[in-house]
Amino acid sequence: METGYYCSGLRLALGFTEGWVSTTLKKYRQQGTQGLQRRKPPGSYAKPTAEQLQELVEELRKGALHHGFTGEIWTLQRVGKLIEQLFGISHKQTQVGRILHKLSWSPQKPIRKARQQNAQQVKTWQEERLPELKKRNRNSR
Repeated sequence: METGYYCSGLRLALGFTEGWVSTTLKKYRQQGTQGLQRRKPPGSYAKPTAEQLQELVEELRKGALHHGFTGEIWTLQRVGKLIEQLFGISHKQTQVGRILHKLSWSPQKPIRKARQQNAQQVKTWQEERLPELKKRNRNSR
């Protein structure tokens, strides 16, 4: 068991604080040498190069179906998966949105449609009720 004296001696000899020494010893006791290995420090996202951005645009133009997605909609999630497949870089959806914005593209949102929807009733509503509502709205201005 290490004493305060031992930690102080290490701190003085190595130039580290007692807190660092204590934390390091705890990691070593719990995880062995594996716990002491350096890890990649957290930092900013890997920025795609100009060539990668150009390649991404070319792939986006091929369409979502070409890349195995159902439907022709490019959502943030799908674009993120494509970037990961192409370049091996994973991004959060907010970063994917920034990349698309930089390319003058925008993510698309799928249109949600009720499964129990009756196509005939929808058509009737669009042809009869909707124009009526629009007339009422114009008259109320």
